[in-house]
Amino acid sequence: MDWIDVNGAALRYEISGAGDRTLVLVHEMGGTLESWDHVLPALRPGRRVVRHDWRGAGQSEKLGAPVTFHTMAADIAALLDACGIGGRVALVGCAVGAGIALTFAGTYPERTAAVVAMAPATGMAAERRGPMLERVAGIAAAGMRAAVEDSFAGSYPPEVRHDTEHFREFRARWLANDPVSYANIYRMLIHAELGETLARIACPVLAVAGTLDRLRPPAVVEPIAAGIPGARFRAIESGHFMAVQTPGLVAGVINGFLAEFGL
Repeated sequence: MDWIDVNGAALRYEISGAGDRTLVLVHEMGGTLESWDHVLPALRPGRRVVRHDWRGAGQSEKLGAPVTFHTMAADIAALLDACGIGGRVALVGCAVGAGIALTFAGTYPERTAAVVAMAPATGMAAERRGPMLERVAGIAAAGMRAAVEDSFAGSYPPEVRHDTEHFREFRARWLANDPVSYANIYRMLIHAELGETLARIACPVLAVAGTLDRLRPPAVVEPIAAGIPGARFRAIESGHFMAVQTPGLVAGVINGFLAEFGL
């Protein structure tokens, strides 16, 4: 792992594997690049895999002000440039990370080969914004621990706590988030308007929903897929944080979809 200063932010990142093809893994809100630890070994070999902590997440530079999906996508482009990785890349993202991956695809179509968007979070209904902004202000003031039980009730319910050790580790890592940065990232989601960006996507896209996901179930994800030209939709037996909760299943979905396009 290493750190790099790109696009006005210091990012922690890791590049593993080797090959002409590149896969970028984009973690969920509240996560880190370690969210992919149990998926990575099951991915088909023969490619470079790039992971990073978003700005405001993990050990990357913290956020004192709101950010946008387009800035997060630009961070990925700048990281790839700084690492000398050209050409078209495939991206896989989870939740808000899927929104970032899709934003990258819509903003940099010439650099995007395919996207797997798991439980994609791309915005919020207008009627929910006020209450959610109040909740986010509470997290920034009181810290992550004040929100963990309520958050995990929907995102990490008992039905997907298949591995006690994985859950313990993920929960502790989530609690270690900087609450102000987390709140600013949450505000990014609340205020996002990505419809036009999604409509510009020209690469193959697979939108994946978890049947056990209480935050973004299939009924929420399928309409997002319908707003992306040519996108496919698939439901699997998983929760919101799919890469952590069902890593083997997720790796199989990624391998199968990318193989269709020689990626």
